[in-house]
Amino acid sequence: MSQPKGISKQMIAEAAERLRPVITETKLIHSDVFSREFSNQVYIKPENLQKTGAFKIRGAYNKIAQLDEASKAHGVIASSAGNHAQGVAYAAREIGCDATIVMPTATPLIKVNATKSLGAEVVLYGDCYDEAYEKALEIQAEKKQTFIHPFNDIDVIAGQATIGSEILEELPDADYVLVPVGGGGLISGIAYAVKQLNPNCKVFGVEPEGAMSMKTSMESGHIVRLDNIHTIADGVAVKEVGNLTFEFNQNYVDGIIAVNDYDIMESFLMLIEKHKIVAENAGALTIAALKNFKVKDKKIVCVLSGGNIDVVTVSAMINKGLSSRGRIFCFSVELPDTPGQLLRISQVLADLKANVIKLDHNQFMNLDRFMHVQLQVTVETNGHDHIQHLTDSLNDIGYQVHRVY
Repeated sequence: MSQPKGISKQMIAEAAERLRPVITETKLIHSDVFSREFSNQVYIKPENLQKTGAFKIRGAYNKIAQLDEASKAHGVIASSAGNHAQGVAYAAREIGCDATIVMPTATPLIKVNATKSLGAEVVLYGDCYDEAYEKALEIQAEKKQTFIHPFNDIDVIAGQATIGSEILEELPDADYVLVPVGGGGLISGIAYAVKQLNPNCKVFGVEPEGAMSMKTSMESGHIVRLDNIHTIADGVAVKEVGNLTFEFNQNYVDGIIAVNDYDIMESFLMLIEKHKIVAENAGALTIAALKNFKVKDKKIVCVLSGGNIDVVTVSAMINKGLSSRGRIFCFSVELPDTPGQLLRISQVLADLKANVIKLDHNQFMNLDRFMHVQLQVTVETNGHDHIQHLTDSLNDIGYQVHRVY
């Protein structure tokens, strides 16, 4: 196993010392709920509680703090639509240098304002991250600023590695560490640090099925640029990983797990409901991975990488998570337009203790409105078995149920 150039245990120790006065301490949380559900001892590393709401402050601060005075005088620049932007802005403010952040024009206003509030100059440019990145390089060349890469940088990776050190300081006999993967900087640092302290501890990355840039690259043996990405986990929606992070993953990562968006939604809901923890979609990836992780009675640490999510998205994710876990059931049936039909449906729902949230009794949804009426009902349910019981009971009395969600 060859060691990637420029990294060492000493670098990580120095990064930890550098970060100590700046970052929030994120102690492991043992999850009784997830431990029971997944038959392992599950611990959460809550980087969603970190300053700026994500782990990115670690790598950004470690990089910027080491710049010489001339470089600080010229300032720093980064391209990001999210957590890296705020990490760089916060670090630059603390260290006392100017920061410019180039963000795609479609970046939500809440993220733009959060970055500005930390003292950075925000430049809105392009329709996607790649266009913002190219613009940032143009500005860098013009102003001679230092570019702070979100993942493909040794000092940034060393900063993220402090998370791995902290995990094993608290839980030296951890069996597995699960880490969200986007560009690969977080898992590169964590995997390197973990393997130095406990080579027997396995490190697995987690990617959404719609953005498997690292998994595809590792299976191919070379970096693969994805043509398209599609996932609700926008924080890890990266088409191409870095050459440095790819090398780290080849050397220190034991595997990459892919999860679907439905499992991410469920995990998001469970974190809120069971732990009162709000994680962004990318941050919840590691909890989603537990569902199909085929080990038992092991100590597993799940890194929650961030919690920056707007309230509207939170509401949508809760509703989708409830539906995915069988806690909300929306269905439609066609009823003969005769008295008593709605009462029959209501009686079945009452008998099976399905609480009605919404009901729409609409004559005009059916072309044959003089003979039939469409009824759409949304009910609270207790899981997929309960939904199946409801469906079977309605079928038994002659109604054909069409699931809406």
